[in-house]
Amino acid sequence: MTTMLGLDLAGRRVVVVGGGPVAARGVQALLADAARVVVVAPAVCEPLRDLHRWGLLEWVQHEVTADDLDGAWLVHAATGDRATDAAVVGWADERRVFCTGASPGAAGSARAPATTQSGDVLVGVLSTGASDPGRTTEVRDALAAHLRDGRVDLRARRLRSADEGRVVLVGGGPGDLGLLTLAGRRALATADVVVVDRLGPVDVLDELAPDVEIIDVGKTPGHHPVPQHEIGRILVEQAQRGRTVVRLKGGDPFVYGRGGEEVLACRRAGVPVDVVPGVSSAFGVPAAAGIPLTHRSVVGAVHVMNGHDGWSSAGLVGLRDATCTVVVLMGVAALPDLADRALEFGADPATPVAVVESGTLHGERVTRARLDEIAAAAAEAGVRAPAVIVLGAVAAPGLLDVSPEGALDVPDEVTAEHDTMAT
Repeated sequence: MTTMLGLDLAGRRVVVVGGGPVAARGVQALLADAARVVVVAPAVCEPLRDLHRWGLLEWVQHEVTADDLDGAWLVHAATGDRATDAAVVGWADERRVFCTGASPGAAGSARAPATTQSGDVLVGVLSTGASDPGRTTEVRDALAAHLRDGRVDLRARRLRSADEGRVVLVGGGPGDLGLLTLAGRRALATADVVVVDRLGPVDVLDELAPDVEIIDVGKTPGHHPVPQHEIGRILVEQAQRGRTVVRLKGGDPFVYGRGGEEVLACRRAGVPVDVVPGVSSAFGVPAAAGIPLTHRSVVGAVHVMNGHDGWSSAGLVGLRDATCTVVVLMGVAALPDLADRALEFGADPATPVAVVESGTLHGERVTRARLDEIAAAAAEAGVRAPAVIVLGAVAAPGLLDVSPEGALDVPDEVTAEHDTMAT
């Protein structure tokens, strides 16, 4: 029978016998566990030589003897010579020291599992029969993919103290569940409570365990039932109860997501907080709608604005620059006023504008018009939030059309100049 144990090797003497690539891989894993590694070999490969030169391991430069195993907590036989490895296994048995062997005929008294890790959960795979590294590696990789997708409930079940609570701000992307990052899914797999907005990939909540607490703090235009300072208080209070709190936000937390304010609220209260970036709606929504925010020989800069705050001077200047794209988030209600101000500032009335509603979702719709006509066109179409507004040459219909009428004529000299700059 094989029993799998987790060993704490930090600061403990581990002897690795052998100096080749197999030994080097074992050494790397042991160093990651903070073991005090001693390599016994007359010669070592370059990676081990570098680790020795950097002071990360001790190198005993001679053929192994039984005495080299004295004082070891664990031995790894990896010379590649079956007889030598078998001798090392025997010497370890005499000293009642567990030993792993890399040679088929010298398996040793211990066996190293193929491992994968997600957060603080380490999963190991062992074969209870004859050693079969190919099979254990394949099983390990399948489990790793399952963990990576966030499909496993990884919440801690033991009672935790208040100082173990933490907050993770997760950018959920513009709405399509497929655009939630793997890191975001993994964070959700550890959540005791999820504080969620109305935007973003809310369908992922259906995949969580039934007893994960969901706190809805979503805002709608003109209706903010849970003010921002209260959201900060909720995050801190939940974390101070020793819970893992995931703040699931649409887009990216730091692109008009008020993520910075929530990080500050946690840090002021002494609560650990991490941020998982997300696909910003400012970039993901236009891309999904087939609108490139930059396009060689057409546009080379992007300015992102918050429509709630009105036109900034930088945004207005961007509209007067034909080589700049302006992207407006949360600007549907203010669109008529924003268009009027842009025209007053001198923006070209013929500037193409595209309004993308429910970007990346099933109900995605794009409304296009000139700047001087976009407010009327949006009203006629009944455009509603959430929507992303794109202003500039890239918003013109047919930009990516490959037909002779829509294709862009990029001069050879421009192509050559761009290629030179890229290299």
